[in-house]
Amino acid sequence: MQFGWLTLAMSPSPDEDASRIDQIVAQACEAERLGFSDVWLTEHYFTGESVYCDSLMFAAALAMKTSKVRLGFAVVQTPFHHPVRLAVQLALLDNLSKGRIDVGIGKGTAYNEYEFVGHGLRSTDSRERMEEAVDILQRAWAQSPLDYEGRFHKLHVPAIRPKPVQQPGPPLWRSVISPGSFKECGRLGVPILTARLPVERIKERWATYAAGIDEGGHDSATKARLLAQSALWRNVYVAESDAEAEDTLSALLVETRAHMMHVREAYNPDDFEPEPATLNAWTDPKVPDSEAVPFVLRTGSLYGSAKRVREQVAELRDVGVQHLLCQTGFGAMDHVQNLASMRRFGEQVMPAFS
Repeated sequence: MQFGWLTLAMSPSPDEDASRIDQIVAQACEAERLGFSDVWLTEHYFTGESVYCDSLMFAAALAMKTSKVRLGFAVVQTPFHHPVRLAVQLALLDNLSKGRIDVGIGKGTAYNEYEFVGHGLRSTDSRERMEEAVDILQRAWAQSPLDYEGRFHKLHVPAIRPKPVQQPGPPLWRSVISPGSFKECGRLGVPILTARLPVERIKERWATYAAGIDEGGHDSATKARLLAQSALWRNVYVAESDAEAEDTLSALLVETRAHMMHVREAYNPDDFEPEPATLNAWTDPKVPDSEAVPFVLRTGSLYGSAKRVREQVAELRDVGVQHLLCQTGFGAMDHVQNLASMRRFGEQVMPAFS
């Protein structure tokens, strides 16, 4: 199996932002030392969540600090970026990292409307903006010159310089949830990320993706590569005992959820309501923590002693998961605590699946 490391850490106050950023750099470097194959960055603004905010600039720093680990985005919120500027930045990152960039693409958060408002936008046209941005990215890396006339952008681009190391450009990944999205990404030959998918649904979703790959006419080597890349995101916390892990992770999740609900209530505009289909026990503010936290422990977390976590990873492997993204930090979790869990996972769990 392949193991990635993902950061979605929060800084609890502006005074701590600088030290928290330094800590994430240290954690990413430790992930490479421990043998994680990829490091994934999230993108959020204004509240201390994903404290570096600008994942592209932060990835440039990590490109200089690391040498082997791939650097991924889970995800770039495309409405917040001009697509030509994004094409240039990603091409530069691909050069700085010597071809180690993977780009998860998203239309923006389904819950944090304040992020759109802060960028002078609303989320109502976010899917259309994303689709146009993806079209421009792919064309800009492949065509010189590029003339483009779309709904949001009218462009004449002589050439994107520097050219990306990976040709025709860094791989563009999609975050998927519904069976239809799995099937469509398979048809297109697009690598996928998914989160909080119960074990009993994974085999079915992976089969749907594989069927889409077949429908798209992709060869067997491409199919094997895409299935190996397909990434499942899980919370991961490894402690000395099962009981300690459950107690600690539960408390961290309660704190994380409290922050998440507070900023949405405080900053989302009054006229915004998330689509009901996007809500689950974790994201629905009407659901109490007493139900939300067990839901996340059950559907989105690997936790316990190293022995128990090895068993949980084996269960995922046995239903077809070959690439696991491990989020080891939650909310304002202590740096030392995060590193201890990472090291237990890297030294006592990962070797069993090499």
